[in-house]
Amino acid sequence: MPKIARKSADQKRAEATVEGFRRDLGPFVVAAETTRMPMVFTDAKAPGHLIIFVNDSFLALTGYAREEVLGQRLDFLSARSGGPGAPSQVEDAFAAGAEDDMESHYRRKNGEVFRAALFFSAVRDEAGDVVQNFISLVDLSKHEREEERLRFLLDELNHRTQNTLASVQSIVLRTLRGHADPSLIDTLERRILALSKAHGLLGRDNWDAVLLRDVLDEIMRPIDWNGHSAPRISPESPNVRLSPKAVLSLALVLHEMATNATSHGALSNGSDGRVDVDWGMVPTPNGQRMRLQWRESGGPPVKPPTEQGFGSRLLQGPLAQELHGEVKLDFAPAGMVCTIVMPVSKEAAHDA
Repeated sequence: MPKIARKSADQKRAEATVEGFRRDLGPFVVAAETTRMPMVFTDAKAPGHLIIFVNDSFLALTGYAREEVLGQRLDFLSARSGGPGAPSQVEDAFAAGAEDDMESHYRRKNGEVFRAALFFSAVRDEAGDVVQNFISLVDLSKHEREEERLRFLLDELNHRTQNTLASVQSIVLRTLRGHADPSLIDTLERRILALSKAHGLLGRDNWDAVLLRDVLDEIMRPIDWNGHSAPRISPESPNVRLSPKAVLSLALVLHEMATNATSHGALSNGSDGRVDVDWGMVPTPNGQRMRLQWRESGGPPVKPPTEQGFGSRLLQGPLAQELHGEVKLDFAPAGMVCTIVMPVSKEAAHDA
């Protein structure tokens, strides 16, 4: 922080420049003086780009008096560590033509550090030469505090959701124990666990888009594959990110497919089968969609079911609707194939 006992020659020159500066850019300076956004002008022709104007909002943000600021280099506010020879981000921005922006940490007069975004613009004369640099600042400290509050609330929501699912699981088990087939209770418990895994994955990524590969890994990890290899995921499948709603729905789809494969399909006891999973983008009249296939082979001969079980009804009914897509089950003798075609966001398609 500068300690000004008496005016330096640079400050005196800066103060002398102010009147001409006000005269040449009168209306613009008046607007800058009254705006709530902190603003600074520097002399582009003076060595060090010394400050020749600051508005009251800048002074309120930094805690300095105007006479303590005029004639200073803008980076006197910098809170970065480094010796006198350390490169200046501000100087780099000026060298780049002062048509850029940057974020960094700065220090108020009282020593408090804050983060701000600086936006640079060049002020040119009639000949096109840069005569002043115009810098506006946005205090990001409030945004940081709000982000921290939202992260805290999201963590609390994730925690409560996991506790709620655990409570639901406990209630179901206590209610059905002794009144229902143990295999049915086990199936229901595993479905709730799959949903809990999906919620945990979304909570880890702040309920943002999640990679399909991560969903597969999270749902498949706890499953007992009866001594077989886990489903083989094609390394050529692109990185596709899914929305939270799609993650929750697809997690249940994948769980049902894995359960069927280990109970009756290619990965059931006594079989010598395998499961391959791949996906890619396919064009449609309404834009690109993702096409995912779960293919079983080498297991016991497949016979089409005489009636739809819970898994099939779930896959082709509510979950297909939740995915806004189509779920097709092909019970070919060589192995069951599940094909899912579903929309994804433009960002997900771009990542792919």
